[in-house]
Amino acid sequence: MARVEDFFIMDNAVMGVTDDDYRNIQDVVDSIDAFSRMTYKSVYIIDYFKKDFLYVSENPLFLCGLSASEVKRIGYNFYIDNVPEEDVERLLKINAAGFYFSKDIPAAEKRYYTLSYNFRVINTVSKKMQTINHQLTPLKMMPDGRIWLALCVASIPTKANDDTILMFNNRTREGWNLDIARGTWIKVPYVSLTDHETRVLKYSAMGYTTQEIAELMCKSFDSVKGYRKSILEKFDTDNITEAINYAMIYRLIE
Repeated sequence: MARVEDFFIMDNAVMGVTDDDYRNIQDVVDSIDAFSRMTYKSVYIIDYFKKDFLYVSENPLFLCGLSASEVKRIGYNFYIDNVPEEDVERLLKINAAGFYFSKDIPAAEKRYYTLSYNFRVINTVSKKMQTINHQLTPLKMMPDGRIWLALCVASIPTKANDDTILMFNNRTREGWNLDIARGTWIKVPYVSLTDHETRVLKYSAMGYTTQEIAELMCKSFDSVKGYRKSILEKFDTDNITEAINYAMIYRLIE
């Protein structure tokens, strides 16, 4: 049985945070709260100094039938109580691998990295299981580069059974996939799209048909088919739905 302590890595042990430090970041928390009111996604902040949640948005997606204040109160016990045991074990491995990946990254660069993966949660009321996509990025760091606060966003995944665990640099567009069995990160080859391919992919994600995309882009039907074929070949996917999923995971479209 996992314990709350298991989620915290000694190499990231945070010390010396003061009451003044918390007062100084209140504006940041207020800004995140304002953002959370404009999205269906669940937003929360992990506090690695107090080893709990500093903030939890009211959005119900991630709350499993609990209130935001209840989730904030129980902190990391939320995972232990509302995530299947096999997924908790997976989360612990991802958590450790993520910290060790970022250990040697300069403090000024860490803020550009985002960790993304799926896991399941169980609703305390309906008892139904739901897969969510979870993304985590550093929010505030200590002078020595240790992560004090992390911003997390939980949303509906584009593909529920996707086991991809991705570390992504939002500035350089570099990505690494975690081989969880070996505990190793594998560099993902960067795939570039032309402007026309990007537009076709975005319109496809919005639900437009090939003919409608052709009209929007002032291109022929066959040209759009050609762009789609090129996208599938570059992503090594079988259909446009898989291609959209690939592009969203690797941040080729937003």
